[in-house]
Amino acid sequence: MVKLPAGACNAHCHVFGPRERFAYAPDAPFVPQHDAPKEALFALNDRLGLQRCVVVQSACHGFDNSAAEDAVAARPQDYRAIALLPADVGNGELRRLDACGFRGVRFNFMGHLGSQVPVADILALATRLEPLGWHLQLHGAPAMLGAQAQALRESPVPVVIDHMGRADAALGLNQPAFRQLMQLMAGGRFWVKLSGMDRMSRTGAPYVDAQPFARALMDSFADRVLWGNDWPHPNHAGPIPDEDELVRLIVQIAPAADLLELLMVQNPQRLYRFG
Repeated sequence: MVKLPAGACNAHCHVFGPRERFAYAPDAPFVPQHDAPKEALFALNDRLGLQRCVVVQSACHGFDNSAAEDAVAARPQDYRAIALLPADVGNGELRRLDACGFRGVRFNFMGHLGSQVPVADILALATRLEPLGWHLQLHGAPAMLGAQAQALRESPVPVVIDHMGRADAALGLNQPAFRQLMQLMAGGRFWVKLSGMDRMSRTGAPYVDAQPFARALMDSFADRVLWGNDWPHPNHAGPIPDEDELVRLIVQIAPAADLLELLMVQNPQRLYRFG
């Protein structure tokens, strides 16, 4: 077992249900076969040595962020959340969620996750997120970055890109989608989650074809990278990753102690404001 530094953060995971208490949205683009309640998440993080955590609201619960809110409320010092919200959400609700430990809003640009919000509306919301110290989080297919890159550069708040932009590991580091991500990151406004190697890989565990993407981002932008295991791995097309193996692979991404501290502790502390 890899010994992670004190305060290590799992910056990307989800909670589902339990459905008897937190119903799935009637128009949800997917409904999990099994619930993934906060107790299971707590047990996993505790076993792996992940003291801190960011719960990302799932599309299966729609705009009802109650399950994520409930998880954070149980561990208010060490857990934070990212909301799913309509772009015209009221400022009062934003302030309420901020007090509950939410730190950003996620927008999906993946076809299987429903309709997409126009970028102009997202940026209009971002101007209202800025006083709260929140950020945007974007999850999209590789083509999304290229199509929205110029507009995203105008964001008044940080923009976090999920799962290394969902690049295809088989296409190599020089593929246009990954070059676009590297160019966005060079602007200083962007952050990226070094998660989803299992989704990018075409060779399977231990994802040797995807590891170079994470290392390239770590090497160039060590102060704006985050790590998460994406538990419980919703809509996963391949074998579900082994959680212990994902943790062991962290030291392949950040082999030096100072890099590990940045990735797992300092960067999430700065973005999500734990404590």
